[in-house]
Amino acid sequence: MVTHLLRLSDLSKTDFEIFFDRAMELKRRQKQGTTHRSLTGKTLGLVFDKPSTRTRASFEAAMVQLGGTPLFISAKDTQMSRAEPIKDTARVLSRYLDGLAIRTFSQDVLDEFARFATIPIINALTDLYHPCQVLSDLLTVIQLKRGYANLKIAWVGDGNNMAHSWINAAAVLGLNLALACPQGYLPQESILDDASQKSRAEIRLTTDPVDAVKDADVVNTDVWASMGQENDLEARKHVFEPYQVNTDLLGHAAKDVIVMHCLPAHRGEEITEEVLEGPHSVVWDQSENKLHMHKAILEVLLAR
Repeated sequence: MVTHLLRLSDLSKTDFEIFFDRAMELKRRQKQGTTHRSLTGKTLGLVFDKPSTRTRASFEAAMVQLGGTPLFISAKDTQMSRAEPIKDTARVLSRYLDGLAIRTFSQDVLDEFARFATIPIINALTDLYHPCQVLSDLLTVIQLKRGYANLKIAWVGDGNNMAHSWINAAAVLGLNLALACPQGYLPQESILDDASQKSRAEIRLTTDPVDAVKDADVVNTDVWASMGQENDLEARKHVFEPYQVNTDLLGHAAKDVIVMHCLPAHRGEEITEEVLEGPHSVVWDQSENKLHMHKAILEVLLAR
């Protein structure tokens, strides 16, 4: 089992299955009202550079429900904002805490924390990857589609951190993944190349959203401008308009398609109100599953 959770390409298929199985068991226990305190006496630090609703709340709630204590740390209030080296912060926090979930801009920050920390480091989002989100999204697919084998999964929109983590997951699990992204906003070529070298998974990149969504069992999307790109939104709107997930686009998918969005959603941009609130949308189940997956991640990494 991995020591840190930095990117999904670091995991084995067995690692994925351990997280899925544990999350489903912890979800079942919660629905039954069964108390589970596997992290009593443990403390999780949450070092966040970026704003968050679901990721922060679900990690904090997960830690409390498992009997541990979350400690939120705004990065701007730490000595790192005054140029303290990451390696110093990592070694000091390792003496205080049992794990760190970090939400920041650069993946290099996560990697440096992992090099010098003696506690598990969890990627709670970087500009390059969002592994915990895709783990919880896959949990949703497994529960609603009874697995992920023989499904076609489509990604429509920006080739961003979510797209990168879906590519990572596809390579390890052998998913049939089709990504539709406009020219100039494609996933990083190095991530696609790495996936193709490691796996025989069917990962296909196109600029045609209809092609990607055709007969898809799962359709994913995300905002057109991620955090830190807000000044580019107006320019992006024209480029991404053909990539909106709407009723017409879903007409090309499988009849029982499920639609996913990691939220927050900008209704009328990347997804319509009709689709987000419609019968194919599973975004609220998807959002809830962040809690259960985060519990599994914390238990697996911290309890051992």
